[in-house]
Amino acid sequence: MSKILLGAIEAGGTKILCALANENRTILREIRIATADPTETLANMRRFFHNAEQELGKIAAVGVGTFGPIDLDPRSGSFGYITDTPKTAWRGVDFRDAIQQICDAPVMIDTDVNAAALGESTHGAGQDVDTMCYVTIGTGIGVGVIKNKAIVDVSPNIEAGHIRIARHPLDNFIGVCPFHGDCLEGLASGPSLNERWGSAPEALPDHHEAWDIQAFYIAQLCLNLSYILRPDRIIIGGGVMSREILLDKIRISFSEQTAGYSLGRARDLEAYIVTPNLHSPSSGLIGALEMAWGYQKTMKT
Repeated sequence: MSKILLGAIEAGGTKILCALANENRTILREIRIATADPTETLANMRRFFHNAEQELGKIAAVGVGTFGPIDLDPRSGSFGYITDTPKTAWRGVDFRDAIQQICDAPVMIDTDVNAAALGESTHGAGQDVDTMCYVTIGTGIGVGVIKNKAIVDVSPNIEAGHIRIARHPLDNFIGVCPFHGDCLEGLASGPSLNERWGSAPEALPDHHEAWDIQAFYIAQLCLNLSYILRPDRIIIGGGVMSREILLDKIRISFSEQTAGYSLGRARDLEAYIVTPNLHSPSSGLIGALEMAWGYQKTMKT
């Protein structure tokens, strides 16, 4: 067994994945924990890592991809703190320090979507490109950006879920965002689907108008990312994307909304807008492991 053990955490709005892996990023232990209040959640995480270390040995470094917003400025007095999250119980939690206390190891922390972007770039659907965007459509909406195989460092972190977008002609829903109402996240996140249609997304049939409206909004996000960042590829993940028909609808809507304006490589939509390759382990967990490994590799040199 490798002497180097790496910890990884993917903290999402509804669940937290924790893992221990060797230096080859082979996962040795993994657990899924519900994202409850901070006290209960951190206690469950502490129990997992303590038991795993008792069996496998000391953790050398931990990578963390977390929901946010989170302060990622190392110069800030609140570096590593969860800030204005809709999960009110987590506001003001020093998540980075809490993980450092649990694992007694250096902690590399970033957003959950940046971790997923790194995972897909190194081991998934973005391996063959240098510049890519990873979009997650789930409890919230987020975007991570990779350039030259590294996370683009933006502090404070990118808040693409809260951009303003054009309304679908048939949509008069007020939105669910507690801050903006009908921003992108307010109109196209998983909770917005529940609230708008009075049904869980998985219960809606393929022919339901929800999916055309959803595709219209996600395609707008892809269009904006394409014009502003010119990525080689856009990868769209998250729970809402589990509906298989949605990807093709997004590509069709994207093509319509470009209105013929040149987008270069984006013309090959089957290669340009795709879904993740990594599922078990998840993109975010693999990315968190890469963050821990990157730190450990730096310490070796």
